[in-house]
Amino acid sequence: MAPPEAIPFVDLKAQYAALRESIDARIRRVLDHGQYVMGPEVRELEERLEAWTGAKHCVTVASGTEALLISLMALGVKPGDEVVTTPFTFVATAEMIVLLGAKPVFVDVEADTANIDASKIEAAITPRTRAILPVSLYGQPADMDEINAIAARHGLPVIEDAAQSFGATYKGRKSCNLSTIGCTSFYPSKPLGCYGDGGAILTSDDALAQAAREIRVHGDSGRYRHTRIGVGGRMDTIQCAVVLAKLERFEWEVKRRIEIACRYDKLLSSRFRVLKVRPDRTSVHAQYTVRAVNRSALEATLKAKRIPTAIHYPEPLHRQPAYAAMFAARSFPAAELLASEVISLPMHAYLDEAAQSRVVAAMHDALAPAA
Repeated sequence: MAPPEAIPFVDLKAQYAALRESIDARIRRVLDHGQYVMGPEVRELEERLEAWTGAKHCVTVASGTEALLISLMALGVKPGDEVVTTPFTFVATAEMIVLLGAKPVFVDVEADTANIDASKIEAAITPRTRAILPVSLYGQPADMDEINAIAARHGLPVIEDAAQSFGATYKGRKSCNLSTIGCTSFYPSKPLGCYGDGGAILTSDDALAQAAREIRVHGDSGRYRHTRIGVGGRMDTIQCAVVLAKLERFEWEVKRRIEIACRYDKLLSSRFRVLKVRPDRTSVHAQYTVRAVNRSALEATLKAKRIPTAIHYPEPLHRQPAYAAMFAARSFPAAELLASEVISLPMHAYLDEAAQSRVVAAMHDALAPAA
């Protein structure tokens, strides 16, 4: 008997098949006009994202990582400053802080959502704190009202690292327009992705938007007039064209992701600890992640059945070799527990019920006692 077909973890081929005509037409238009850098699609996308989120300004940039870097630079973060953030996230969150000579100050996360624990943030603020940087992990915004209130008491800006949550809502408001600045990523596997690297900064602060626009082009405020230290951080025109095409179907894809996640919850919650989505917000489920104490065995069982998994993330940042010396003897118990248990399952808008049922059956089989 032939082995079953592998289930895609993220099915970009199925998405392209559904959007082929629009994507191809958008790319051909760029090839025809030849403005590969800062072409008309760049501003068109920025206007569409402003309309989607309600933010006054969108500045597209080369990646989600670049969005964080440029935002921190626009806020004037410098050596000796501190930025309060989470240790349970992709490394870019802390990496950009350290790159500017500042220090990430970690706060533990909520074990049931994996997002930063807002109740612990205020105790981490010092006279050197320059910003608070929560992450909307796995596609669900953090407790942004509580975080914004803490920031307001201390006169601090808030940067939402929304690399995984574009399209999610919080109390009826869109992720990326929940704080001083929102940063997102269009990496191909994101809920809204391009075909390379790309990202965006969203803000309603005129001065920060102007700073971000200048920083992304080497601090240029006019041709060969460099009024700031900047970077080469532009998002190229073809990638903007791809995102514009994908926006046509994005609302449907978000709805599908939520439906698929709800079905996973229903079928898995009796035997696995599923991460919670708070009732006042939505998640776009950039990853569908559960907790499993027997993760290695589960991973092996699913792999044998040609079902891919991923671990987001296997080691919290305070234990990563590049950062460990900064946090000697520090412990963040919830982040450490999650890192030892989380496992992400196939999740995309084109995951059909038969494939999902196969994933679920394999999950339950992994817990069955040996014969």
